[in-house]
Amino acid sequence: MAKRILALIGEDFEDLELSYPVLRLREEGCQVDLVGEEAGHVYHGKYGVPFTSDMSFDQVEAKDYDGMLVPGGWAPDKLRRFPKVLQLVREMNADGKPIGQICHAGWVLISAGILQGRTVTSTPGIRDDMTNAGATWVDQASVVDGNIISARRPPDLPEYMKDYIRVLFG
Repeated sequence: MAKRILALIGEDFEDLELSYPVLRLREEGCQVDLVGEEAGHVYHGKYGVPFTSDMSFDQVEAKDYDGMLVPGGWAPDKLRRFPKVLQLVREMNADGKPIGQICHAGWVLISAGILQGRTVTSTPGIRDDMTNAGATWVDQASVVDGNIISARRPPDLPEYMKDYIRVLFG
């Protein structure tokens, strides 16, 4: 049975940070569902790349997924304001399912309150936010701490996805 991945989507996501992981996981045979505030809505990345959501936050349950992706860009600042998004992140974390976060996506994990004692990376611009949330921040392309896989920015995508796929398939 194919692994099922929940990929969060919102306006102004970082185009490569959503498209590259989605395509890589689909190449691995995963079913990747794009989940946003509205089902069937066309969301645009910072550089204009459109993606249509498959489902809304309220239509999904963490128990139905094997992992989660949170792209960066400006979308994370909006995504973290939805209680259902934070609930999904907390439940995925509690179940030890892989959560991939890149660039500004760390804001979502911060708001979900799951970074205390974890080692992560992100864009240097939110380093203080990550450390203030109790994480140890390191300047590396990709960091794996248990079920949390984090990366800094688009040039780190190849290493990030190798790590995410390794954790996902155990």
